[in-house]
Amino acid sequence: MGSLRPFGVILQKFSLHSIIHKSPRFFHPHSNGLGSSSSLAAVTSSSPSWAFDSKLKSRGNQVRRIWMSPVCMGRRSCKIAGRKGAQDAKKAKLYAKIGKEVVSAVKRGGTSPTSNPLLTALLEKFKELDIPKEIFDRNIKRASEKGQEAYIEKTYEVYGYGGASMVVEVSTDKINRSVAAVREVLKDYGGKMADSGSVMFKFRRARVVNVKASNVDKDQLLNISLDAGAEDVIEPPEYEDDTEEDKSERYYKIVTSTENYLGILSKLREENIKFETDGGSELLPISSIEVDDEAMDLNKELMDKLLELDDVDAVYTDQK
Repeated sequence: MGSLRPFGVILQKFSLHSIIHKSPRFFHPHSNGLGSSSSLAAVTSSSPSWAFDSKLKSRGNQVRRIWMSPVCMGRRSCKIAGRKGAQDAKKAKLYAKIGKEVVSAVKRGGTSPTSNPLLTALLEKFKELDIPKEIFDRNIKRASEKGQEAYIEKTYEVYGYGGASMVVEVSTDKINRSVAAVREVLKDYGGKMADSGSVMFKFRRARVVNVKASNVDKDQLLNISLDAGAEDVIEPPEYEDDTEEDKSERYYKIVTSTENYLGILSKLREENIKFETDGGSELLPISSIEVDDEAMDLNKELMDKLLELDDVDAVYTDQK
């Protein structure tokens, strides 16, 4: 119980930068026939690397051009460029998600936390996540606007490249809009919508506390977490060519039940260990699969594009 195991989940965080696949060869992704040499090909250009039309995707007689910024290939390219921008975008995604929860709570029980237990619980969540109260007030007002509907949570299951699976969590006030947007991204970036239940069984839901590796001693964190009732502590991956900046952005994941979650947060505060909460819960893969560098880059690009959609709150994968 006290041993650390390899980091087995990627919660793909929102990135403001696009990742591209520049390999001139054709790539055949998932074994179910997803993609083909006629539907996905990367081409090069004589233009400068920062200004070329990176992909041509043909479907029948139509050719779709997608403009992207370049990046190096390989496993190391899965690191998010522009860390400050990525962190700001991650925070904005969290604010948007919890704002939708406020709107839905108001639609169900009114604008007063005194008489609406859903809002009371959300206020506590705002404090737990250290989210500004103005976000709460702004969404209370938005919920009262004409035409604003309650948000509905949906989950889409997706096949990626190299046998990887993904779960896309959506919160939307327009179901048709959200599913159309997700399908459009899958069509453009090579994913395939899976039948309900064909991917979800590969994941389990858990409460997760993220602790930056540079802020804590590994053995200390393990002892504190397990003593407080944690189920596991997942160690982040390490690469031979990690820079000091790379190492500073590595996180341990403390996995726990809902019952022990607040106790672990309290214990970490007592020990003056900084942490990031999960915003509710995360999906963790029951087992992870390893894909090659090419598939990893393509899956990274696909997840980034899904997370750019306003309705999408999170994307999880079982890819290592």
